[in-house]
Amino acid sequence: MSLISRINTNTFSVGIIGLGYVGLPLALEFCGKNIKVTGFDVDNTKVEAINRDKKSYIKHISSSQIKNAVDKGVFTATTDFSRLKSVDVIIICVPTPLNKNREPDISYVLNSARITAKYLRKGQFISLESTTYPGTTEEDLLPIFEKSGLKAGKDFYLCFSPEREDPNNKNYTTATIPKVIGGVSPKCTEAGVKIYSKVINKVIPVSSARAAEATKLLENIYRSVNIALVNELKMVFDRMGINIWEVIDAASTKPFGFTPFYPGPGLGGHCIPIDPFYLTWKAREYEISTKFIELAGEINTYMPFYVVEKTMQILNKHKICMKGARVLILGLAYKKDIDDLRESPSLKLIELLQDEGAIVDYNDDYVTEIPKLRKYQFRKKSVKITKQNLKRYDIILLSTDHSYYDLDLIVQNAKLIIDTRNAFKKFKHPKIFKA
Repeated sequence: MSLISRINTNTFSVGIIGLGYVGLPLALEFCGKNIKVTGFDVDNTKVEAINRDKKSYIKHISSSQIKNAVDKGVFTATTDFSRLKSVDVIIICVPTPLNKNREPDISYVLNSARITAKYLRKGQFISLESTTYPGTTEEDLLPIFEKSGLKAGKDFYLCFSPEREDPNNKNYTTATIPKVIGGVSPKCTEAGVKIYSKVINKVIPVSSARAAEATKLLENIYRSVNIALVNELKMVFDRMGINIWEVIDAASTKPFGFTPFYPGPGLGGHCIPIDPFYLTWKAREYEISTKFIELAGEINTYMPFYVVEKTMQILNKHKICMKGARVLILGLAYKKDIDDLRESPSLKLIELLQDEGAIVDYNDDYVTEIPKLRKYQFRKKSVKITKQNLKRYDIILLSTDHSYYDLDLIVQNAKLIIDTRNAFKKFKHPKIFKA
């Protein structure tokens, strides 16, 4: 039976490479439609969490979803990539970070492609969801797959469909966020639309894989540039004694021509801090300098440094030396009410504060212990928020405004507070400072 026939009869199987914040929720969407999914990951702890424990390792994904899928026999996980040959659809959802020189690192994508190529058979469909620069699918992946002698659009299908996950978004789910897809041929796109339409409410085909790759970059560059704008205005207005959050709220009353973006201690998540640099790097191949995008990146990268400088100024005004000062950072995840540490500015804040000699602790009920990370090797555990603990610190720095924080308790017991999220907006107190 052909792949198209399998798709039409819901008898196709799916293999998802990478069971993280993108791969796992997508896998569960297919499982919810009784489509069999095999999840592939090099991390055996994730595989055991699914197969043996039937539990979630991501906060906003419930363990009951995983248990239901495993018990129904539609979901299994493995570290054995030879099982790729047994699935009809292969979706690659692996990280695309930056290297130490802030250049694209697509090694995870290329390694996944090489492993897939080893087991590629006629009739399979492959989709890359990892954010990358335009040309990756056609220039880097296609040659790897076609070394087998099989031809895309004839013997197998190849597409790019950018992930649009927003962890813990209450208004949108994987199924309700429209999905863009572009193939390396019209037949590839057609097959991709049929497959994703099984689990996504609205699928938007574009003319090519390159157009789909560029779409994802535009979405995140748009956000990066606008966040950089309000971050820069925050610093300017702070010098002028103007509250940037009040100004944004006032500007938001205009019913047209304005979309609010909010400042913070820096950018977090896997997309916005990283994706713009994928385009700036690729643009150099065409002898184009993306000055606007690079400037936005510089501003956003500077924000943790600005927060630390502001913290130092406030401590100095209160005759407290940064060296030896006790600092408690509230919130380690990159945004509120999730457990995702990817590119979190809180991690950079810890590093910078410790470099200045401060004694730094953190609180985050969603991240009770800092795991081993690629860039940071902190050995810290979350400190509980109590009256006694709050009083131990010279300054409290709110980096992530989790909903569970008792702001009244914090204000009553903290000596000084740095607020990077406007969380304490209802309080008019001389101990609270914006940064």
